[in-house]
Amino acid sequence: MGARINKALLFALKFLVSGGLLWLLFKNVGSARVAELLKNIPPLSILEASIIYLVAQLVSSFRWRLLLNDRFGVGRLYSLYLVGSFFNIFLPGIVGGDAVKVYYLYKGTGKGTQALASVFMDRYTGYVALVSLGLMAYPFGFRHFGGTWLQWLLPVIAVGFVFASALIFGMRIGGGRFGKLSNFYDYFHQYLGRREIFLKAVGLSVIVQGLGMLAVYILSRGFGLDVPFLAYVVFIPIITTASSVPLSISGLGVREAAFVLLLSSLGVSQEAAMALSFSWFISMAAASLVGLVEYLRVKEHGKALPDITD
Repeated sequence: MGARINKALLFALKFLVSGGLLWLLFKNVGSARVAELLKNIPPLSILEASIIYLVAQLVSSFRWRLLLNDRFGVGRLYSLYLVGSFFNIFLPGIVGGDAVKVYYLYKGTGKGTQALASVFMDRYTGYVALVSLGLMAYPFGFRHFGGTWLQWLLPVIAVGFVFASALIFGMRIGGGRFGKLSNFYDYFHQYLGRREIFLKAVGLSVIVQGLGMLAVYILSRGFGLDVPFLAYVVFIPIITTASSVPLSISGLGVREAAFVLLLSSLGVSQEAAMALSFSWFISMAAASLVGLVEYLRVKEHGKALPDITD
């Protein structure tokens, strides 16, 4: 009962954060102006962004298969990615997409530690690529925000990430009551020791993150925004980091505020920045509906991962 109450309170907090930020943004900008921009964006732009999202999920499935280092079919893992994506976007207050992937993978293999560790490393290599791309593009985009407090955002995020990584991978917890946690760390250190696989996973992550940035750029062109692609390479890591903090519903409100804050440095209007953020979310949500179809198909067969290994 206590766990349910805590979960309900956390969801209420997320709802207040998302709702409060969106209310403040719409109060300042005007919902009618944002709606008008969204209504006029070419449907082809949304379609292209949605297809790119699905392709990125497929590439992510190859990355996950690489990290699992087992005879897992990419098709099965892609199915899990799609289902997890649907839960992430449409049912964020019930269960997260990563939890869904861990649960279904464990149900199909019986290897809980490996399932959790692989999902963690899947996320980790993705973030390594995201921050790395941002840092590589940072010198070229510096002229747009140099001299303002925005210039410190990405470096601070990068330093924080390096520090957190050193803390996580440098720790070693013994057995006893922490035996299971110790097993997780064993898996993490094994991944770092397999340098070739780790670098390949990061390489695939570069493709995944690049596709996400391309989707935002295509949507921005649909709105007629004259924002260089490299600007999104710098801004998307900041936006993704902010919206990933678990204090909002699927990043709503936080993501829009970040878009407004960052794109305003390039002269983009607040309503256009908000419309771009919403269109990105809409494109991902539309693509994630494929995950609902996949979830219903899997559920109909009575088990999560029939014959998960090839």
